[in-house]
Amino acid sequence: MNFNFLPKYFSYFNDGMLVTLIISAFVVLIGTCLGIIVALGKLSSFPPLRWLAKAYIEIFRGTPMLVQIMLGFALAGNLNFPTFHIGILQQDLGRLVPGIIVLALNSGAYMAEIVRAGIEAVPIGQQEAAYSLGIRPRKTMVNVILPQAIRNILPAVGNEFVTIIKDSSLLYTIGVMEVFSGAQTVVSLTYQTISPLLVVALYYFVVTFVVSRLLARLEKRLRKGYAK
Repeated sequence: MNFNFLPKYFSYFNDGMLVTLIISAFVVLIGTCLGIIVALGKLSSFPPLRWLAKAYIEIFRGTPMLVQIMLGFALAGNLNFPTFHIGILQQDLGRLVPGIIVLALNSGAYMAEIVRAGIEAVPIGQQEAAYSLGIRPRKTMVNVILPQAIRNILPAVGNEFVTIIKDSSLLYTIGVMEVFSGAQTVVSLTYQTISPLLVVALYYFVVTFVVSRLLARLEKRLRKGYAK
């Protein structure tokens, strides 16, 4: 086991990690927005909307992500999307876009439950106080309840971001060129297996560790600001 391939093939890991972070950022952003909408649907007093939200959550939480990715790619068909390069890695939008959408739908199901729990954790007195001031229910939710709920769920959102960074490696199965795909390319070029996989594991660990620490500091700062 040696790492003499690194100087020549570093770009596969660096550019791949950049792609992984871009994918993860899009997935968490879309998943969070979707999670808020679905959570509000699940808390709705309108039964069909509530049932639809529950069905969506149960389907995406109750089936393997890998199956969802493969099914989503199959349903997308042969999309005639352009290709482009991020560094040394060629990206096919016909594979990247379905992959991001499926990951976001999966993330949205988990985020919906996180947001719902965050909303329900806000003291009922906040809602009653807003109503007593004549604030309409919709504005109460948007201006009073959701800001407090989002602050409460920040740690869980951070955990979801870290999870997506790792789970995005599953997009390798549909040909998305991210960091794990880059490592597999290095394996095929160097005929080494363990060393490239150890390197990609180190990349995942360093990035998730740094992201976790940054989110912990952000959470701490927000809590201090709220306490003041």
